[in-house]
Amino acid sequence: MSTGSESAMTFMVESVADTTAEEVDSIVEAAAGAAGPWAGMALADRARVLSGIADRLDAHAAELIPLAMLETHLAQPRLAGELKRTSFQLRMFAQLVLDGGFLDVRIDRADADWPMGAPRPDLRRMNIPLGPVLNFAASNFPFAFSVAGGDTASALAAGCPIIVKANPGHPALSRAVGRLLDEVIAECGAPRGTFGMVFGRDAGVRALLHPAVAAAAFTGSTAGGRALYDLACGRPVPIPFYGELGSINPVFVTAEAARARAAEIAAGLLIAVSSSAGQLCTKPGLVAVPEGSPLLAELIRTAPVPTGEMLNDQIADGFTRAVEQVRAHPDVRVLTGGGPGEALLLATTARAVLSDRDRLMREMFGPATLLVSYRDTAELLELARSVQGELTVSIFGEHADDTTRALLTAGAGAAGRVLWNSWPTGLSVTYAQQHGGPYPATTAPATTSVGTAAITRFLRPVVFQSVPDQLLPPQLRTENPLGVPRSLNGALAQ
Repeated sequence: MSTGSESAMTFMVESVADTTAEEVDSIVEAAAGAAGPWAGMALADRARVLSGIADRLDAHAAELIPLAMLETHLAQPRLAGELKRTSFQLRMFAQLVLDGGFLDVRIDRADADWPMGAPRPDLRRMNIPLGPVLNFAASNFPFAFSVAGGDTASALAAGCPIIVKANPGHPALSRAVGRLLDEVIAECGAPRGTFGMVFGRDAGVRALLHPAVAAAAFTGSTAGGRALYDLACGRPVPIPFYGELGSINPVFVTAEAARARAAEIAAGLLIAVSSSAGQLCTKPGLVAVPEGSPLLAELIRTAPVPTGEMLNDQIADGFTRAVEQVRAHPDVRVLTGGGPGEALLLATTARAVLSDRDRLMREMFGPATLLVSYRDTAELLELARSVQGELTVSIFGEHADDTTRALLTAGAGAAGRVLWNSWPTGLSVTYAQQHGGPYPATTAPATTSVGTAAITRFLRPVVFQSVPDQLLPPQLRTENPLGVPRSLNGALAQ
């Protein structure tokens, strides 16, 4: 593959045809054929593929970033940071694979005197890969949630072949990244079919319904994700569907915090709403502030932060429709902004939201948010307790008092991540991260799509009972030849 801006321009002008039905079947069948060999490769070899992909992406940054800029309108610094994040998470998963802890090996040796009243047989449990995974790539993160993004990294790390349904918002970039993955997989000796990619809506649906696909991941709209989720559940053999669908990520500002830090909170809010033109799944879309708060006056007089362009016309049109639906409410007014390249701040009351929740607690995927004024603590808590199905809930407070404790409790009940005096954008890739939440934020609230725990989505546990040692997988044998972490009779084994 050639490098440089010239090749990027070539990719832009080339058309990317939809994958035919026959091609989809061939790609999925190749993935099915690769499932056993890829799962059976040594963990060090699997980690080498992940690290190799990271190295190849970094080596081609000068080609990939200009191509992403052309297709997504995102700025070079944002894309450079995103590419760094993408290669970082690939290397993080490579280290996770080498450690072996993700296998969750548990060994209970036979015990004739087991206290339950009957002998315990020899039981040896470990996680194994589900099989081929279909990843519906996102539009707003052309690296980190796309072809080589977190879902691909976690599926490959789990030992599952991956099929990516490319996002129509950046097809040329998807094909360029896909070619790099093909190169690395071939060079590392991984089986053919470990990675595949399809283009087009019909191709994605056909792949989802193929009986060889064992699980699917999705990041996108609530309507699109729910339609695919229903298809996955309606198959003759239903499969897990890990969909991230939508979130308004409410923020609750106590009266004390609004008085003490109005300028600081206003500045942070404007950045959080404007960054990447508001096209982030963690963008705060509803902010509760006390009536008469200096925070509202601060927002009105603060110069707007430039938002940049929308990713594409389809997303821009969806944003316009969502804003129009919220603005049409008789109790909603424009607080500030909304001009070309400006974030839009709308305002209403907690009473209006509580009486018309479905209409006003609506995601506006773009640079807009709804400021909600509450009269007192009771109304603030009522509003917080009405929230459900969010990726994040943020709380800005001054004191560890009954109000903030109640807000934290409400937040934990509604979202996968609860933040204190910080904004939900800038999601960190790390070991303890949780990016998920109750429906409609996601279709699988017990899982995450960011951080090393994401690998668990594509694994299932198997127990081997009373199986001779020489017939067991190496990870379960008594001598532990691979040195993987494991528990023995309920205690961590050294």
